[in-house]
Amino acid sequence: MIPIAKPSIDNREIMEVVSTMEKGLLAQGELVFDFEKKFANHFGHCHAAAVSNGTVALHVALKSAGVQPGDIVLTTPFSFIATSNAILYCDATPYYVDIDENTYNISPISLKEAIKQCPEAKYLLLVHLFGQSCAMDEIISIAEKNGIKVIEDCAQAHGASFDGQPVGSFGVCGTFSFYPTKNMTTGEGGMLTSSDESFIQHCKKLINHGSVIRYVHEITGYNYRLTNLAAAIGLVQLQKINEMNAKRKDNANFYYKNINNPVIQLPKLDPRSDHVFHQFTLKTEFRDELVDYLTRKNIGTGIYYPIPIHRQQNIIEYLSSKKVKIAECPVTDQSSKKVLAIPVHPSITESELQYISTVINEFLP
Repeated sequence: MIPIAKPSIDNREIMEVVSTMEKGLLAQGELVFDFEKKFANHFGHCHAAAVSNGTVALHVALKSAGVQPGDIVLTTPFSFIATSNAILYCDATPYYVDIDENTYNISPISLKEAIKQCPEAKYLLLVHLFGQSCAMDEIISIAEKNGIKVIEDCAQAHGASFDGQPVGSFGVCGTFSFYPTKNMTTGEGGMLTSSDESFIQHCKKLINHGSVIRYVHEITGYNYRLTNLAAAIGLVQLQKINEMNAKRKDNANFYYKNINNPVIQLPKLDPRSDHVFHQFTLKTEFRDELVDYLTRKNIGTGIYYPIPIHRQQNIIEYLSSKKVKIAECPVTDQSSKKVLAIPVHPSITESELQYISTVINEFLP
């Protein structure tokens, strides 16, 4: 089976982990601080703070941005559940904004409508989905006109940019995930980025039990620290991320040149965005049939996402308890029935790319 995702780990990461273990410095320490600095420098950010995973990065970002219980946070219904769960952790209320049918990112048109319907909203948590940036010029303009703080979920977009500016640098802050399927990994881990040093310092307090100086606790915080072991992997992955992203782009370009089945739509590209292809997402009216067909041909697939967030039971129950009506998101509902991701990770060989393309072109619903 050609897997839908595969972390790019080799002997370099293994050697660094072994070296860190032999030194006995396993918990958060100098390797983590070095990783923060090098991550920020590599992707063009001013400041960064490392955390134990991408979900807690979202939680810390929202708390540091000022989200309070009862606040309304505009967000996308087409993402992994962590995006909305982080809002619930703050006892705040998600209000869903429909997506663009081509990029699957939040639609600026739908954002304007959501603000009309929910003028009290003062926060927007967006997601740069599948490796492609949201339309940040329009979104930032809309947000600024309405006094809305923007938090960017960049979990699937390491190295992506919009008009040459890196994702995670447009709003109050950006958050990243290093889960094994992401463009770079630390096993588990996450990162916050911001141009505001005081914002990052506040994040670091929340991450470390409200403390900057050991045993001196200024605020109530959490144990969200990254380990030196994870940072050791991350530092090697940083050396490889440009090469890994380039390979993803090459693989995507191969598909664009070689897949030509008329019943299958290839991903649409925003020319202003540098897409890093965390996923290569097809769209077809015959999605479930295509999944079965590719599985029989030993080609891994992924459906991201089969049930939109606003249709998830925990969200429905939470909003019902708050007596909040769920916004209609028809493009999201339709997209969830048609999307299908195929392997695009750096480990795919050219012969596998050719095989996948040929098999898809031969698909007859």
